[in-house]
Amino acid sequence: MNIPGEGLAKGLAVTLRTMTRPSHTQQYPDVAPELPPRSRGVIALLEENCTVCMLCARECPDWCIYIDSHKEEMTVPGAARARQRNVLDRFDIDFSLCMYCGICIEVCPFDALYWSPEFEYAEYDIKNLLHDKDHLGEWMATVPPPPAHDPLGEPAKEETAAARKAAAPPRPAAEGPAADEGPP
Repeated sequence: MNIPGEGLAKGLAVTLRTMTRPSHTQQYPDVAPELPPRSRGVIALLEENCTVCMLCARECPDWCIYIDSHKEEMTVPGAARARQRNVLDRFDIDFSLCMYCGICIEVCPFDALYWSPEFEYAEYDIKNLLHDKDHLGEWMATVPPPPAHDPLGEPAKEETAAARKAAAPPRPAAEGPAADEGPP
């Protein structure tokens, strides 16, 4: 049996119940939000680690990373010839195109890219969302340290290799004619 206005009464009851509860609104500009640890905000660049391998730019699905470099010769004492190394000239990320997928950070073999929890970098002009290597490097100060390893977990490959090397007995010196000074 349907009572006329029953749906309206139930809807008003829900509204009145909600109105009597305290609100959970965060006053964002005045009070900074408490972000979870390791939040993704903006991509930061550690320029010293970048070897200009171009993996991040090639793997980016949006093609929003622009890298330019030049080769520089460096002489190594005792080497037969001079060596060449890439020098980073330009590393720009267009955050108006970026979809914050993190692929560039995952594929970087030299840990040059990191997630920074900074999220307040809105601009009035879309052209200002193209950030250069200096601007990306400023966010490295806000990158949190990596989480501690789980003491009950499996040790890292580097740790086990170092432990094996330390536990291995020292190798004996090579034996040969120079090792024996007397006649046989």
